[in-house]
Amino acid sequence: MNPLDLVNSLVPELTASFTPTYVFTFGDSGIGVTQYIFWMCITFALTLIVVLACGKHLQLVPTNRFVGMVEQGYGMVRRDMGENPIGHGFEKHIPFLATLFFFILISNFVGLIPGCKTPTGTISVTWCLSLISFVYFNYWGIRAHGGWGYIKHIAPSGLPKVMVPIIWFFEFLSLVLRALTLTVRLYGNMFAGHMALGIFSIFAYAFLWAGIQNGLAGIVTGGMSILWMLLLFAMYALETLVAFLQAYVFAVLSGVYIGLAVAEH
Repeated sequence: MNPLDLVNSLVPELTASFTPTYVFTFGDSGIGVTQYIFWMCITFALTLIVVLACGKHLQLVPTNRFVGMVEQGYGMVRRDMGENPIGHGFEKHIPFLATLFFFILISNFVGLIPGCKTPTGTISVTWCLSLISFVYFNYWGIRAHGGWGYIKHIAPSGLPKVMVPIIWFFEFLSLVLRALTLTVRLYGNMFAGHMALGIFSIFAYAFLWAGIQNGLAGIVTGGMSILWMLLLFAMYALETLVAFLQAYVFAVLSGVYIGLAVAEH
């Protein structure tokens, strides 16, 4: 048995597994819940449980390691995503940024569990998260400067009058593109990472199965499956790091955008 033939037969199944499909539908309406939305609801419930459970066990000196880890995460959100990029008045934005960070983090980690799907692996979910962030920082920008004041605030002050319309247009375009960049960055990294994990898993399985089927002649082929497994473990460790970094980057950028929206030029 040629392991590459087995790989070719399994790759279409892997590709199809990333296509949103209905877990269940509401009668014959054609409306239902896809696997990504289903796991998004699971992630939301897990996030709520973690926050409520840790909130009930807060101590001056944490004795529970998990609670202590969550507190450290909250402290990181407060410092790196709130105080540093926003500055004065950052406290009122911490609940929003912490919710974003922990929800995306848990979503990314859920996707690393075999048989589960990461909600951030579909662009519809990452687009909604980006849109929420986009609406949020623009809302606070309008509150800080007023409607017309915020529109003028898009272009830096002190520019020559002839340059104001040009700079304003490019700054406005950059403002609008923030939602797109947040969406694509998170989705692209999570989708590509999970696709790579799937590919390495298929290669490890295909070479191991081919080695078993070919008997003594398949010793070399079966031995190569060990290499693929090592690569799979390395990729899994890398994807665990990426899962954290993408949650961190999304929340940090949201904090930066809030800071830019409310700051005085």
